[in-house]
Amino acid sequence: MASPFHNPESVTIKNLESAFAGESMAHIKYRYFAKLCREMGDEETAKAFEATAEQEVMHAFGHLDLLFPKDKMNPARALQFAIEGETYEYTEMYPNFRHAAVAEGNEAAVKEIDEQIAESQEHAEQFKAVLEKAAKRFAALAKVEERHANHYQQVLDRISA
Repeated sequence: MASPFHNPESVTIKNLESAFAGESMAHIKYRYFAKLCREMGDEETAKAFEATAEQEVMHAFGHLDLLFPKDKMNPARALQFAIEGETYEYTEMYPNFRHAAVAEGNEAAVKEIDEQIAESQEHAEQFKAVLEKAAKRFAALAKVEERHANHYQQVLDRISA
């Protein structure tokens, strides 16, 4: 997840990345536990897990605020980071996990990993399409703005002469 805004060798940055991962994992784990508790008829415990899961999200957002400062972000950068992350998942991370699962004979994990590879590739392509569409939209806006600027300059030139 390394952010280009910080020294990747910084212990603090590595700690923030680890803390973000831990808080994110706790959020999902507690959501899962809530689901299980609810299925077992224990609504009160499910709600306790859900409330804590929401707090974990806020902790994770706090870490992200430091890793990806708002003043250095824009939609295109966010999309690029997402594309990089999803591409890493389907080209490196999940294929390595799949290899280990095959070696261990864990067919259920292989099946799950294969699904994740396909979904990560799909997500990367979706983000690329959004980025490309945004680039075209911004290019079109720039042309319109340039026409307006040229028109205003012509009017200014006429009245200044």
